[in-house]
Amino acid sequence: MSTAIDTFIIGDFPQLRLIAWNRDPLDAITGEDAFDLYERNWRFIDEKALLPHERDLIDRLTRDYGHGILHV
Repeated sequence: MSTAIDTFIIGDFPQLRLIAWNRDPLDAITGEDAFDLYERNWRFIDEKALLPHERDLIDRLTRDYGHGILHV
């Protein structure tokens, strides 16, 4: 798990922005909150549309917060 709190801008990740539609795209979100959103809303993620940097983020969040498992 990361020792520092990771934060990300919602709008920097298109699929995250899609599932966080009710939040300001310029808001920062913690890595733990982002992982939660991805996991709970995976059915809305278009995996074919994931950009490489967003796929890398999801992989990292899964390692750090999901202990290697993304429950979908």
